[in-house]
Amino acid sequence: MVLKLYGHTVSSATKRVACIANELKVPYELVTIDLFSGEHKWAAALEKQPFGELPWIDDGGFVLYESRAICRYLVAKYGPSSSLVPKDLTGNAKFEQAASIEICNFEPYAHVIAIEKLIKPASGAQPDETMVKENLDVLSSKLDAYEVILSKQTYLAGDASCIPHLTLADLFHLPKGAMVTAAGINVLEDSNDRPNVARWWKALTSRSSWRAVKDGA
Repeated sequence: MVLKLYGHTVSSATKRVACIANELKVPYELVTIDLFSGEHKWAAALEKQPFGELPWIDDGGFVLYESRAICRYLVAKYGPSSSLVPKDLTGNAKFEQAASIEICNFEPYAHVIAIEKLIKPASGAQPDETMVKENLDVLSSKLDAYEVILSKQTYLAGDASCIPHLTLADLFHLPKGAMVTAAGINVLEDSNDRPNVARWWKALTSRSSWRAVKDGA
């Protein structure tokens, strides 16, 4: 039975899961939950995802929500030999460190920028430029730390004793980072200010798994 991904084609978290499914070559069926009608808040959806968010999966009767948890599950089940989640003690510790970097130092600020610069205008509302500036200033300072890390290694997870390679922690950045870029903010692409961040970002956005879903999961 094919994996069912309940989400929406424009949902950033749905794209996160779809990207990892493609990375692992796991076929899936996208079951559309209509964000614009508020279907994700209806009783039937809340039975599967009690927080009223997208996405969730149904894998042969096993239901799971939260996009990053789903991605970890997909690697564990469908890519047990994959290095997207390292299995050795130190490699896994470095992966979890990198995953924490993404969710604590990138996602919160990129999310606000995406809401203000893309989501609000699409619904006819005016962005709060003060909020944009405040969050962009913080994100820029965080990316300065990314530049230090990425000046020493190719990807976020790993160090001199643990050869760095692509992991979920890197790929987790793609949906919200792409929204920041789509808003005309080039903090991820500016090779003059942060050449190593720009190199890393180009490598991520060039992956076929992302290119297949970037315009719709």
